Amino acid sequence: MSEPTIRKSAAAFTVKRPQIRVPRGVRCTAWFAVVMFATLPVLAFAQPPCPGIHVKILNIRNSTGTIACALFESPDGFPNEFLHFATNIMIIKIRKSQARCDFEDIRPGTYAMAVIHDENMNGKLDSNWMGIPTEATVFSNDATALLGTPSFSTASFLYDGRKIDLTMSLNY
Repeated sequence: MSEPTIRKSAAAFTVKRPQIRVPRGVRCTAWFAVVMFATLPVLAFAQPPCPGIHVKILNIRNSTGTIACALFESPDGFPNEFLHFATNIMIIKIRKSQARCDFEDIRPGTYAMAVIHDENMNGKLDSNWMGIPTEATVFSNDATALLGTPSFSTASFLYDGRKIDLTMSLNY
């Protein structure tokens, strides 16, 4: 009897690649270079934190009306006439019981912040006959007053031109 002839196709043969031995130090250096070049764009285009006064407002009772963030440089009109006397003002819609005001390009100096939930959107802080606010408010430094609103000097803070993050909760 003759032995059967086994035919192997060309696909059945495997080609072995020659192994090249790279010293460990060279491999480590190569990986280090790859990681450094991969992070280079992130390092090159990274920006420092945005300077300014950034305010996160919490404890908003409802989405009626708007939130007014008023930044004052002087006691003039603080805080009742925020539309007429505030140095910078942001009026924003309320989303999910929170709001955020970002004041950028603010010169260093002394400021006071008033945040008002202007539910009737009349552009001023409503108060009763005794001067006590009838709309929700919060002031920088958590400033309060026995009757009415706090003074500018009580609510004022020094801003040095760098980034400040404030979190303020409205008081109803």
